Amino acid sequence: MPGKSLTPFQVLSRLPEDATPAQQDSAVQANVKISEIHWSEMPDTLHMPGHTKGKGYHDIDIPEHYYRESFFMKDSLFHPELKGGRQGIAGVVKPYTIAGDDIITSLLFGCFILTLFALARTRQFMLRQAKSIFYLVREEVGETSDEIWMLFYMVLQTCLLSALIVFFFLRSRLGDLMLSEQYAIIGALSGLFVGYLLLKTFMYKLTGWVFFNGKKNEQWKKGFLFLMSTEGLLLFPLVILLAYADFPLHNALIYAFIVIIIVKLLLLYKAFIIFFRRNGVYLQIILYFCALEIVPLIVLGGILDMASQHLTINF
Repeated sequence: MPGKSLTPFQVLSRLPEDATPAQQDSAVQANVKISEIHWSEMPDTLHMPGHTKGKGYHDIDIPEHYYRESFFMKDSLFHPELKGGRQGIAGVVKPYTIAGDDIITSLLFGCFILTLFALARTRQFMLRQAKSIFYLVREEVGETSDEIWMLFYMVLQTCLLSALIVFFFLRSRLGDLMLSEQYAIIGALSGLFVGYLLLKTFMYKLTGWVFFNGKKNEQWKKGFLFLMSTEGLLLFPLVILLAYADFPLHNALIYAFIVIIIVKLLLLYKAFIIFFRRNGVYLQIILYFCALEIVPLIVLGGILDMASQHLTINF
């Protein structure tokens, strides 16, 4: 039919069945005429009332955000780079426990291994000091540098274990009202106990330098390190029970107080047989012990009480 453009289907239906794709394409291009596109001249009525009419896509001056704006533009599902929040209902948060803390567990396990190593290296020293608690040995045996360093480590371990016991007490007393995280609190408490022992060591050093000779001061230093190390060994099982066996806290505090009292009494007796046994005066030993043991202990308790108040959220 002249003057009327055929459709591609009509053109292909008239070709033989064995026509190649190239022949089909040539036939379609020769017989199908593309008519001119006439765009609508009617005004745009699709914009919202009160808003200006939308711009046509032929307008090259349309800003970039015009193409990006949509109803879901600010929805989190439309932007995967934005956090959409938690879906569903939050469950009950599991309370913090030392048993579930990998860092503290690794630290305690490391302390256990190092303690076994330290005891193996200082076994002879510990036995000599244990025998000399209630009487002085006339022949002094020198200690190696490894033994002294192992003793210093065990004293530092005593500070850490004391800090953990205080942390357990504060955790039970304050609960979720504690401001700082557990690592900062344990580190601060450990530093406080280290400072307490350094202060006592300085006071003992100053007093011994003023009133006593070098031999007695050396005997006292060895006895002091031994008793501080022994205190840490006695507190270590308590920390393990508190962390992993839900040991009652009031029983733990009773045990800790008994250990502290026993160590203080042994320090008192050790100071007596080293410094005051031949003098025959008993008032001096009381003053000496109160000034260098009881007063620093009371000050430490006051500082711990103030620290617990600063760690509490006040409403």
